[in-house]
Amino acid sequence: MYSNSTPMASPPDTSKTTKLERYNSYLRRVNSTKLISTSSKLLFRSTLLVALILLFYFTLNYPPLSDNNHTHHIHTTTHNFLSSAFYGNGAAWEKQVRQSSTPRRQNGFSVLVTGAAGFVGTHSSLALKKRGDGVLGLDNFNSYYDPSLKRARQKMLLKNQIFIVDGDLNDAELLTKLFDIVPFTHVLHLAAQAGVRYAMQNPQSYVKSNIAGFINLLEVCKTADPQPSIVWASSSSVYGLNKQNPFSEDHRTDQPASLYAATKKAGEEIAHTYNHIYGLSLTGLRFFTVYGPWGRPDMAYFFFTKDILQGKSINVYETQDGRPVARDFTYIDDIVKGCLGALDTAKPSTGSGGKKKGPAQLRIYNLGNTSPVPVGKLVEILESLLGTKAKKHVIKMPRNGDVPYTHANVSMAYRDFGYKPTTDLTTGVRKFVKWYVSYYGIESRVKKEFDTSNE
Repeated sequence: MYSNSTPMASPPDTSKTTKLERYNSYLRRVNSTKLISTSSKLLFRSTLLVALILLFYFTLNYPPLSDNNHTHHIHTTTHNFLSSAFYGNGAAWEKQVRQSSTPRRQNGFSVLVTGAAGFVGTHSSLALKKRGDGVLGLDNFNSYYDPSLKRARQKMLLKNQIFIVDGDLNDAELLTKLFDIVPFTHVLHLAAQAGVRYAMQNPQSYVKSNIAGFINLLEVCKTADPQPSIVWASSSSVYGLNKQNPFSEDHRTDQPASLYAATKKAGEEIAHTYNHIYGLSLTGLRFFTVYGPWGRPDMAYFFFTKDILQGKSINVYETQDGRPVARDFTYIDDIVKGCLGALDTAKPSTGSGGKKKGPAQLRIYNLGNTSPVPVGKLVEILESLLGTKAKKHVIKMPRNGDVPYTHANVSMAYRDFGYKPTTDLTTGVRKFVKWYVSYYGIESRVKKEFDTSNE
């Protein structure tokens, strides 16, 4: 019997929907797993990168205490690589370099001054800038003597719109970058490891700076376009064991008494080579015992002043046969005049693209005061200015490379660029002491008439 009622509808088939939801859920789980995995890898790589950056930072700023030469080489190479990479990407830094190097006077020079935060470098940079030349400094601010004094000089230069690049002579990439930015007309190369006695403690520093650093600078200069004219600092120490007086440029310089002197003599021979092969114009200046305000703390006049004021004893040397040691003390302003005179009379280099086109200028000059003074006389001048008696120990000069006597013949420098020193030792030391008591904030025990001096 058939029913008249309408048959019931069949339930909908949900199997396809369920499968689709399960598949989508599976895809979400897979994608979530991939995302977590990718995030973990990204986090790991980021952590590794940060760790490497920190490793480089601490390697750069906190090198191992070991004095091993290999370790030092690695540290220096890392520093040079990082500094070059940093400088090469700094638009603001490049702007400072260009502004500092641009001359303000017509036909003014654009001068790279190496060792610009040093004693002679600071004074020479200021004199060049004052007359309207463009000046860019380079200095590595090493710790041979108190770096804070160099930083104070740097601040003074910056106030006079002179920018100093913090870098090393041996950083070829950095030097190349500077010459790419600025077509320097001149280089005043004053950077060097100074000091006769320190060479017995750290000879490698002299080879690195005075020889390798000088060669590195010349290598960059030879390929520069245009090639600059170069004036650089040699030393009266090259005369070594020479017995002729006064010292003249044609006297023997093949008997150095110290490693410092030997590296300076090597520099003169290296200059000859680069002049001969590449056409670089090179002028060497043999400085004689430079002193004055902002001077070097390792020099006798400086630490004598410090020790006398502190009541400490000082050693005054005499020769092995009892003669007084004498020096041709040369005031800083006279030296600066000589440096500028050498720059003004330096002829252009003749090379191009590292190839010599014709004969180039090669010169060497003494820059001294022409008036040797016994070291004992220096002490007497300091005693008078400081109003304090020195506690002197007169002892025999040790065999540390010092020479007993220096005396400059400056007739060649006078003939070629009018060099004529005008400052006697008493006047120069008075100016130094006035700066010293002001810089170090010393008020007591200095004569009242000295404090009120107009000099």
